[in-house]
Formats: sequence, structure tokens, C-alpha cells
Amino acid sequence: MRVAFRETIVKPIALFALLFVCCSLAPSAKSQVVDASVCDVLRNPASFDGKIVRLKGTVVAGFEDFAITDTSCDAAVGAIWLDYPEGTKGKAGPAAMLRLSLAKNNPANVTTATRTPVKLEKNKDFKDFDSLLATPYKMSAVCMGCPRYQVTATLVGRLDSSGDVGVERDSSGKVTGVSGFGNLNEYHARLVVQSVSDVTSKEIDYSKASEASKGDAARDAAGDPVASAHAAARALGAGGAANQVERAAAAYGKQGDDNGVEIGFGVGNEEHPSGSKASGNSPDGLILDVTFNSDRLKGDAFARAIVHFGTHVADIRTVSATQPTLLGLETRAWFVTVLSAIGAQEKTMTLPGGYLIWNVAWSGNDRTQLSNQATADYLAQWASLKKPATK
Repeated sequence: MRVAFRETIVKPIALFALLFVCCSLAPSAKSQVVDASVCDVLRNPASFDGKIVRLKGTVVAGFEDFAITDTSCDAAVGAIWLDYPEGTKGKAGPAAMLRLSLAKNNPANVTTATRTPVKLEKNKDFKDFDSLLATPYKMSAVCMGCPRYQVTATLVGRLDSSGDVGVERDSSGKVTGVSGFGNLNEYHARLVVQSVSDVTSKEIDYSKASEASKGDAARDAAGDPVASAHAAARALGAGGAANQVERAAAAYGKQGDDNGVEIGFGVGNEEHPSGSKASGNSPDGLILDVTFNSDRLKGDAFARAIVHFGTHVADIRTVSATQPTLLGLETRAWFVTVLSAIGAQEKTMTLPGGYLIWNVAWSGNDRTQLSNQATADYLAQWASLKKPATK
């Protein structure tokens, strides 16, 4: 595990080149904007690749989301990942995310796509948009990166598409490629934002979760959140539940291990070159880069996030004949996260959108059913994830 703080480096551009780009490209880019819906893009992302696209929809910035969504799309992932151009230093984005890339020592050849740079219009609409999405919902109990507002807006930007998504392996299980955008590289399309307009917002209703968690207070745990995750596993005693939480906590390795797991701190909201190799090595040729926004994840929530993404790391590194879907990865990760909350003796845990996935007050017979249903509702309605259509 390597730990580092993220710092965006703005590359200098020659003044002449900058003037040339601004004067010669900006007018033509505006004249070539293609109007589309989120579903239009997701039906055939390749047909929009590299184009300047105008989309209107609901934007979410939650625990591991930063996307424009439409739950009506006939797609396993009904959302387009959002990125700001490099150097934006915006505040909105996921509370945490996991990005996959090939390690430097992976023998596979890669070709990094050459894409036209996007210049963001930092006007009042953009500032309002960024600020609203970055505003957290204040709740005394554990709420996992919960935003206060859901935003509707019209976005213009460069649309990037990816054919395959996730990790590609050969018949022996060796990692041969990584593709896709956003968290877990499971998004087929990404919009690099150029401008924002028509911004409206509404407060998300957390009233039911707030009422259920009345009297509950998240602990501002000091020290190492990984150690807190190990402690939650020990508190569960012996058995399957403890083993699953411990597996997640142990997935990061020890600090200084050259095991391909990298932890950083910041906001994962800026464009990252797709298809490029990472600078570090890895035993299996795969880099798993986890970024935590420590301003939005504190104390108990941070420790639960460690378990959530540790489950992802362990599951992705477990080679099997049938690799899990994004929906399967997320369902399992939230199941193990709830187990860690039980081990940590948390009374409640809420997800963005007000989905209460753990409540100690639930009766023993109802706990599994209520937790599973809330998780399924969250993934379908908030994260826009569903089972792939069968032919």
C-alpha cells in the first residue's frame, strides 16, 4: 500500500499556442454541439465519442458517484460519469472512488487516446452547480458521503466512450487490459464538463433516516481508520462475518508494501487519461487506486468506507470463471460494510438519498430483509445500477 496526497499539476502552455487554440477552436466547438439525452448516449456511446454534447438531467455526487443519471435507460449502468478538466480544483465529486489501471510492470501494450482539451467556463452557473453538489447533509449519525442537494442542470462537454469496461483478463486469468471510466472503471461513457446552465436544486429528503437515527451520534474516531476496520472484525468474533470484514481491512496491505494498492486523499473529480499505465508496479499487473475525500468522510464513516473499498479490492483480485457485475460488486460491498457497522456497534447507517441500510432497532427477523431491500433501492434509484438485460 502506498499513501500519497493528490495534487493537481497545471502544465504550462505557451502563450502563442493558447491564443491560437482560443481564437481558432472556441467558435467552431460551440457551433458543433450535439443535443442528446443520457439514454441516447448510453445506447451507443461510440457514436458520440469525441463530440461536444449537450445533456440535461439529474446530477448526483454521493458516496462513490459523480454522474448525470437517468434511471429509465435500458442499460446496466444508467449514468454517464462526470469529470472536470484538469486543474479545475472544483469541490463537487465522489466522497471516495476506486480507479483501476495497468501497472508499469504489466507487459501489455496500451494506447492512450488523444482527446481535444476542454476549457471550462467558470461562470456563476458553474460555481452554483459545484457548490450545491459539494454541500453535505449534516446528520449526527453515520451518513456515507451524503449530499444535501440533488441538482438538475444542462451540461455541455466532450463525450468520451469506452467499449469494454473494467478489468480484461486472458484465459489464464492474467490482467491484459483496463478500460472504462469513473468508479471501478464501470462507466461506458464520460462527459468532461465544458459549461453548465439551467441549474436547479432540491433538498434531498432524509427525514425518515433522521427520525430513525434520533439519539444516534457518529464517533469522531481518532487514529487509523484501517485499524478501526480491523477492530470491527475482531468485535464480530469468529466466523464468516468476521472473516469477511477482516478480508476487506487486510486488502490494503501494510504501508510501504509494493502490492499495487495506492491510497490518496482529495476529490476524484478531474479528468484522468484513460488507458494509460500507472507509475507503480504490482504483483498481478493491476493498480487499484483508492481516493478518499477526508473532508466528507470522518470518524466512523471513514472506517466504514475503508471496509467498503477493501471489499472491492479483494473481490477484484479474486480471479474466478465468472467475474461479478458492477451491481454484484456493489451489493456485496455494502453487505460487508453493514457487517462492519454491526461490529463497531453503530446503531444506524444511512446512504445518500436517505436510504437507511442498518438500524439496530430493526427486529432480528427483519434485519436482513430490510437491509437488503434498502441497498437494492439505493443502487437502483440513486446509483442507477440494475441487472443487465438478458437476451
